[in-house]
Formats: sequence, structure tokens, C-alpha cells
Amino acid sequence: MNINWYPGHMKKTKDLLQENIKLVNIVIEVIDARIPASSKNPDFDSLFRDKKRLIVLNKYDLSDPNINKQWEEYYRSKGWSVVLYNSTNNKELKKLEAAIAEASKEIVERYKSKGILNRTIKAMIVGIPNVGKSTLINSLCKRKSAKTGNMPGITKGKQWIHLAGNIDLLDTPGILWPKFEDKIGALNLTFTGAIKDEVLELEEISLKFVEKMIEMGKVNAILEKYQIEAGHKPLDILDNIASKKGYILPNKDIDYLRVANLLLNDFRAGKLGKITLETPGNTIKS
Repeated sequence: MNINWYPGHMKKTKDLLQENIKLVNIVIEVIDARIPASSKNPDFDSLFRDKKRLIVLNKYDLSDPNINKQWEEYYRSKGWSVVLYNSTNNKELKKLEAAIAEASKEIVERYKSKGILNRTIKAMIVGIPNVGKSTLINSLCKRKSAKTGNMPGITKGKQWIHLAGNIDLLDTPGILWPKFEDKIGALNLTFTGAIKDEVLELEEISLKFVEKMIEMGKVNAILEKYQIEAGHKPLDILDNIASKKGYILPNKDIDYLRVANLLLNDFRAGKLGKITLETPGNTIKS
């Protein structure tokens, strides 16, 4: 299965990042805690290699707590600040603000040592589509300053947003990379919805997802959710879900598209439990 997703607006976004990186002191990178490696744009490390970094492991409420700790330790070992965050829970806002302040502390002290007080810290927030970046920004702003939605690429252009604590935040559109060398990583992106469903064969993606769950030893999450038997093959599980839910077409064929939408949407909403699809030890790109 070939997955290639790099529209023209993403090329423009990369150019925008390159043009504006010199204006900022710190880069806040939002990634999906369920797929921390796959949702981390590999181009960012070279683009921002000289900048202070804060990694926001967003949607941690949907991911495995034990694996979250592994990723925290991994990214801190690279010299980056890290915070676990749930952008849909405004009660966690203070934790994020504190993480940004802590990550900026060294920069503030450097300005003070030069006699520069109350200097505005300029931060750039980046991430691939559908990791919850715009929702996070809205929480920081405490108002609808950035458009949000579950369709990748809805944030257009760039915008500066002033935050409490004398921080100016540059929002940028979500950006993927031109070519997916890592097929496993590409599949992980389709499972979480980082790539538009409209350009995918969802029936095949759902089958790959079942195979992934079997490989990880997590297939019971599917069996228990839909109260079905395992069967002998991954396809049997989709068939059993269809039978249980009555997803049968008038000609008595199985409606695999409807099954695929149900399964993937339930995973994305956390209805299969707290699941992380990769660990620092089982992935190459990180």
C-alpha cells in the first residue's frame, strides 16, 4: 500500500518555517502521545537544531501511561523539555504554561545577565496535522484565536498570538514530510487520522490496524469492546464486528467501509482503551 501525502500548502509551510525560525527563541513541538515517533516530523530536527525545544506529548489521556514515561525519559535524554498534555482539558492549562515558562527560563536569565528585563520571549508552535495543536493554542489564548477542527490542514497561514507571561506565540499550519520512508510510521499516521481519510482505502487501513493490535498483543481490546470472538485471521475480526453490529449490505455482503469507520473512530476517540502504538525501543524514526 502506497501512502503519499504532501499537498502544495505543506511545501509553503516548510518555507514559512525556514523564513521565521530566526525570529523565535524557542520551538514548541506538539506530537501525538499514541505515536510519538511517527507523529514527529523528521525535518524539524534539522530545521530547529539550534533552538530550545519543548516537546508536548499531547493526547496522553488516550495513551499507555507506562509507555508515556518511557517517551518522557527518551526525549529528555536528547536535551529537550517535555510535558504530557491533554489539549481538550482546560484544567491542565497551568501545567502547560509552567512547562513553557520552565523551558524559557534559560533564555530569560540570559537576557537578564545582559541587563535586558521583561524581554518578550518569542515561541513557534509546530506539529503535523491532527495532533491537537490548534486546540492547545485555543486553551492558551482562552479564546477562539485559532481555527480548530478534526480535518488535517485546517489552520492556514501563520499568526502571532500574545500569551500571558510575556510570550508571543507564532502559530503555523500542520506539516507532514514529502515521502514516507517508514511504512510502519505511515500506517500509524493513518490510524490516528493525521492523513485525511478521504485519500485512503479505509477498509485496508482497518485490516492493518487489526494486524497491528494482534502483533502488539492488544487485540483483546477490540474483542472486549465489540463482544466478539477472535477468529483465525484478522479479516475474521472485521467480519465478526460486522455480524455483531449488523453492518450487512442489501446483497448480504459485509459493509467493510462502515466497519472500518467504526473501528478507527473508536480507536481515535480512546474507546478501545489507552493504547500507544510504539515505544522508544521498537521504532527507528524518533
